[in-house]
Amino acid sequence: MRSRRTVDVPTLVREAREGSPRALGRLLTLVENAAPELREIMAALAPHTGRARIVGLTGSPGVGKSTSTSMLVSVLRRRDLRVGVLAVDPSSPFSGGALLGDRIRLVEHALDPQVYIRSMASRGHLGGLAWTTPQAIRVLDAAGCDVILVETVGVGQSEVEIAGLADTTIVLLAPGMGDGVQAAKAGILEIGDVFVVNKADREGAPATVRELRHMISLGDRTEPHLWRPPVLTTIADRGEGGDEVLEALDSHWAWLQEHGQLEERRRARAAGEVQALALEQLRSRMGSPTEGVLREVVDEVLAGRLDPYAAADRVVADLA
Repeated sequence: MRSRRTVDVPTLVREAREGSPRALGRLLTLVENAAPELREIMAALAPHTGRARIVGLTGSPGVGKSTSTSMLVSVLRRRDLRVGVLAVDPSSPFSGGALLGDRIRLVEHALDPQVYIRSMASRGHLGGLAWTTPQAIRVLDAAGCDVILVETVGVGQSEVEIAGLADTTIVLLAPGMGDGVQAAKAGILEIGDVFVVNKADREGAPATVRELRHMISLGDRTEPHLWRPPVLTTIADRGEGGDEVLEALDSHWAWLQEHGQLEERRRARAAGEVQALALEQLRSRMGSPTEGVLREVVDEVLAGRLDPYAAADRVVADLA
């Protein structure tokens, strides 16, 4: 049996920070595969993170997320900013890999050394992201990206997870798709910092804009110190409206810093990441329901000798 190749983490991190796309790709692969070196990688990257702006793009399938992402990359590159793109795709049921491959829509940026594009498979993770997305963001951040664009998988109403990961969340909608109703019932009004009605050359675009503005006006963001999300229009496949979207992102970034919200959001994001990793460690220590103390308490719950709360207390005490 072939032995596993040794990974030189310090060299990979150094080369990725020097701009090597090969080293960056290798680090992201190790992250996605939850390689044994993951802890060492995160430790090596930690001092170099926290500098990039993280922008999430979400919306229903068909609204033009990938085309809008490509348009934003073009606008950001005109400012000479280094851009990282994480495009989260549905997983192949056969290989587990990314099924759609958003690099196809971002092909015009493929030869730009200041743009790094990575398709990530969701691998069944709900919320529109892959479970390794936070670690992948850390890799791109440490590698010197000024802005990281995270495009969600496009699964409809369960995409709200991006709001906890991004500094600014763009919610994309399109006329004629019932997106106004979706915004009202899916909680999208709560997660959007900037709303963009794409495909604005289609019939019904002005009505969609009016609906959104009306619903935002009914929300709880009317206090002067609160951020009031703008509603913009774009025709992303023609590159129209990109400058206005970037201006809105800049305004939100300035507001986050002025009101202390940037630190608050990033603190909440770090806390969520630590909590998720801690819970994963606890799950692994508990083992399966067919072994150890977990099996014992499950048997007692089924027999009616123990209630679930008392059973959980016993498991936690055993792990302490």
